[in-house]
Amino acid sequence: MSIQDTASGVALWRQVADGIERGIADGRFVAGEKLPGETEIAETYRVNRHTVRRALATLAERGLVRAERGSGTYVEAQRLAYPLRARTRFSEIVGGVGREASGELIASAVEPATREIATRLNVRTGTMVLRIDALRLADKMPLSAGTTFLVADRFVNGGRIYERARSMTRMLAHYGIRDYSRAWTRITAAVADMADTGRLKLAAGQPVLVTDSLDVDADGEPLLTTRARFAAERVQFVTDNQ
Repeated sequence: MSIQDTASGVALWRQVADGIERGIADGRFVAGEKLPGETEIAETYRVNRHTVRRALATLAERGLVRAERGSGTYVEAQRLAYPLRARTRFSEIVGGVGREASGELIASAVEPATREIATRLNVRTGTMVLRIDALRLADKMPLSAGTTFLVADRFVNGGRIYERARSMTRMLAHYGIRDYSRAWTRITAAVADMADTGRLKLAAGQPVLVTDSLDVDADGEPLLTTRARFAAERVQFVTDNQ
């Protein structure tokens, strides 16, 4: 039988769980934020740590928080529905759900195309391509880290333009490309490597959803190809035939 508060008749663990849930709802605890430790929560609600553990376990079962071994308990972010369709624009998808989209340049370089990249872009192996490594965020929370390749001769100084534009769509517009579409997308799963763990603010061993894609211009010619790694806990892909 559960220990209950005699005044309210509500089990103590439920009171703790409800209090934390209210804190998430009113913004005191934001997505991705670490909750106070069990001892601090126990002192706040004047209960023992066993009661706190049961409350947190209940919230975890409901998908509101997640426990990370050796680190603590974090507020779980609601997964963003991310449509995969002919017109896939990060800023439009994120902005469409009322969140602020942004991008950050990690690095850029001009290098010879590997056979795989050359095949995707329909150029000779060894053709110089522009590589852009970028982080994309929603409300300043990292959603994906991506590596994009474009033919270098077509996008001179593209890395610098992207750094200023902070958006692939705006960077392409700088070169007069106003419209482009997704030719194909392939999805796989992987464990985040050390670099992406840091960039995406993930715990070690967390999964990422990997998308390989090709975008083409208005004439159907290959424009850019991207490998993006999405934090699996923050997005859900939605197939869309539009």
